[in-house]
Amino acid sequence: MTVKNIQNELELCSSSEKKNFLPYFFKTGKGQYGEGDKFLGVVVPDTRKIAKKNKDLPFSEIRALLRSEYHECRLCALLILVERFKKANEKDRSDIFEFYLNNTTRINNWDLVDLSAKDIVGEYLVDKDRAVLYRLADSDLLWDQRIAVVSTFAFIRRGDLDDIFVLSEKLLHHKHDLMHKAMGWMLREAGKKNKNRLCSFLDLYHKKMPRTMLRYSIEKFTEEERTFYMKK
Repeated sequence: MTVKNIQNELELCSSSEKKNFLPYFFKTGKGQYGEGDKFLGVVVPDTRKIAKKNKDLPFSEIRALLRSEYHECRLCALLILVERFKKANEKDRSDIFEFYLNNTTRINNWDLVDLSAKDIVGEYLVDKDRAVLYRLADSDLLWDQRIAVVSTFAFIRRGDLDDIFVLSEKLLHHKHDLMHKAMGWMLREAGKKNKNRLCSFLDLYHKKMPRTMLRYSIEKFTEEERTFYMKK
């Protein structure tokens, strides 16, 4: 199965409505975060089905798929990696993890990060040193930084909350709204596991947090609690 074959499969699932809508949704205009990205017009469930059918694709073909100008081809490559990671042994997981980190320049939109980082980077690091997340957080690349934050979801769902609070403090003054949303989302998930710990973090930083980050993090709070933390 070649990259062209997979692209053809994706094109069979495309719709003109999605092809017109997705460039707007993913901000592909000049100066926007997704500038220049191209879309076939395929929804995620269809891309996921094609990825599952092609989960044995060799790394050389996955790399070529990641280099595609089409967003859905890159997403398909990442979903193939996610599928393969689920049933891989430790050596193969390590190879997938390293491959993923060596290709982050092609994981270049928020959905590509969100649908892969937690299931590959996060799951791989569950029982390992997390220093790589802090190197990603220090990167100049927005998507590396988002990978660092979203990967913590794998820890959070196990009740391991340290890294998201440390990363959120480290990236507190980040300028991009996409990072504010990611940090707020992960903090909200952490709050589901330990609300007191989230409140302690908010007590220290709610006046310094970007408003989007704060709103996302307190989304599950009562109206009274939200009003309290949203005060300047």
